[in-house]
Amino acid sequence: MIDKILDSETDKIPKWLMRSIKQTGKGINRFNMIEENDEVLLSVSGGKDSLALALFLSIRLKWLPVKYKLKALHVNWREYPMPPPLLSNISAYFDKLGIPFESQTADMQPESFKNKFNCYLCARNRKRIVFDYAAKHNITKIATGHHMDDIVETTLINLCLRGNFSTMMPIQEFFNGKVKVIRPLCLVREPQIRLAAERLVLPVHNTSCPYKDTNLRLKMKPILKQFYSLDKHIYEHVFNAPWKINSEYLPDRL
Repeated sequence: MIDKILDSETDKIPKWLMRSIKQTGKGINRFNMIEENDEVLLSVSGGKDSLALALFLSIRLKWLPVKYKLKALHVNWREYPMPPPLLSNISAYFDKLGIPFESQTADMQPESFKNKFNCYLCARNRKRIVFDYAAKHNITKIATGHHMDDIVETTLINLCLRGNFSTMMPIQEFFNGKVKVIRPLCLVREPQIRLAAERLVLPVHNTSCPYKDTNLRLKMKPILKQFYSLDKHIYEHVFNAPWKINSEYLPDRL
């Protein structure tokens, strides 16, 4: 199925898939994520989001007047390694997309954690590994598979459970702008990505994380579904809220 999609002309790509590809492009253009001759490192977990991101970008590059390079890095946790056959399938998938792929084995819980572990530390550890790789290869832009649902969930978790109004921005600078993390799927909803993964039979593999069934994101999803029953644009509303803050209604001091 992937081969057929990759060989299709633009007008032959299914509408449900083209919608996600166009929304990806809209997010990239709205936030000026990628420019001519950029080299972008894709942070690959093996889940549906990062695999779909790679597919959307690969197809989109075929008709773009702007050219840039893509490279993919997969972090393979030593404690929960991806089975070799599955890793081989993902490597073959990126070969089809024409994206150089590399898998790097690392410790999920390094000694520096001092036996402490949670979702935040795991994410920070993965980010450190990807940042180090990017620096070694002189890559200044890192793309992650975070979609609109991820961003909205993060916003509400921070607001309701941590008492601050912050979120994952579509583009974020680190180390005084030396590295930028971009989220091209920021305008794409998770159900669209799930649909693509299922219909195209992407080689999805989810890490056997000890917190995969108990993390805060999973607990926030049913709450958002309740909001969705009230307003079907709830995700777009929360996503756009940071750009619509009315300073007249903010306190002038703590």
